[in-house]
Amino acid sequence: MEKKLSLPLTKEDALDLRIGDYCFLTGEMYVARDAAHKRLFELIEKGEALPIEIEGETVYYMGPSPAREGRPIGSAGPTTAGRMDKYTPTLLDMGLRAMIGKGKRTPEVYEAMKKNGAVYFAAIGGAGALLSKCIKRSDIVCYEDLGAEAIRRLYVEDFPVIVVADSQGGVLYKDIE
Repeated sequence: MEKKLSLPLTKEDALDLRIGDYCFLTGEMYVARDAAHKRLFELIEKGEALPIEIEGETVYYMGPSPAREGRPIGSAGPTTAGRMDKYTPTLLDMGLRAMIGKGKRTPEVYEAMKKNGAVYFAAIGGAGALLSKCIKRSDIVCYEDLGAEAIRRLYVEDFPVIVVADSQGGVLYKDIE
């Protein structure tokens, strides 16, 4: 099924999605990768406030290339989501609603998704230049010293993704093995 969705996703939207749904996302999302997740987790462990709001948000696992003149961002393809898996259940418990990346996740992440009503989308790997055309704005929010791994806030229009793990326990990767 094809769906047009606004970000941030509501919990109801996330609960209605099923594996195999093709979605086009419009709105704001965060970008964060390994180093940023590590810093966020260190703050969580210390009981300190995070520099971004997690509840209800979508995080895209991506590290952009430099923007060409007149563009908000360079190539913006997904990175392997599994590298964030040790941090993800905690972020899901804090209200993270959706993730975008590529590749399988751990059983712990899938269970935390079911528990918290979250969804995992895949973006097309190898199509970063095409995906960047859907990104209309990119602003560094924090951790600028991390360069391409800084946390960014993107505004996207009709950003194409597919649901590969849903809040009901469906996992596309399992169903096609």
